[in-house]
Amino acid sequence: MRLLMGNYNYSSWSVRGWLVLKASGVPFDVENVSLFKGEYKQQILNASPAGKVPILVDGDVTVADSLAIAEHMAEKNPELWPADAAARAHARSISAEMHSGFVAMRETLPMNTRATGRRVSVTAETRNDIDRFAAIVAECRSRFSNRGEWLYGDYSIADMMYAPVVSRLHTYGVTPESITEYCEHVLRAPVVREWFAIAGDESDVIEKSEVGQA
Repeated sequence: MRLLMGNYNYSSWSVRGWLVLKASGVPFDVENVSLFKGEYKQQILNASPAGKVPILVDGDVTVADSLAIAEHMAEKNPELWPADAAARAHARSISAEMHSGFVAMRETLPMNTRATGRRVSVTAETRNDIDRFAAIVAECRSRFSNRGEWLYGDYSIADMMYAPVVSRLHTYGVTPESITEYCEHVLRAPVVREWFAIAGDESDVIEKSEVGQA
């Protein structure tokens, strides 16, 4: 398998695909595209006409989009979703909500793991997104986690989809107190620490306060 992805530091969608593959336990190669530099757009278009990362090449099958990659890998590894049918449906719903929503958060709190301590003005729309995430965490942990540390007890695609949200809140110091325990658990996870370490070592990132909605 080969995963074409953007910078670990900026491309939250790419990181979601990477987290899914890491959780699957399958060997895979990573091909990085340095976003916002040179002919990066053409590099991506050469791999997929959708023009977005991540892109997974699995033999003769090409899968574009982080959520599609998650579903593709879940066909091989069903344990990536919760085992209980109701929890699984709920996990798919909130993952799809992350995929299509939270626009204000992405605009106001641009992905940048190397910017911890930076402060930005949080708009009312962004605050609504943050509050919605807090409500999702609270609901999952009260209904489905069985006192586990992840959203549905065991680590699942839903946690992978929301890990970059936790990262954004941590970067800009806007994590609601009500979900601090969950967010700190995510940040302590070995795979998340590995992600942050790789992002910190990248030498081809553009250090500026905003880089779009990666």
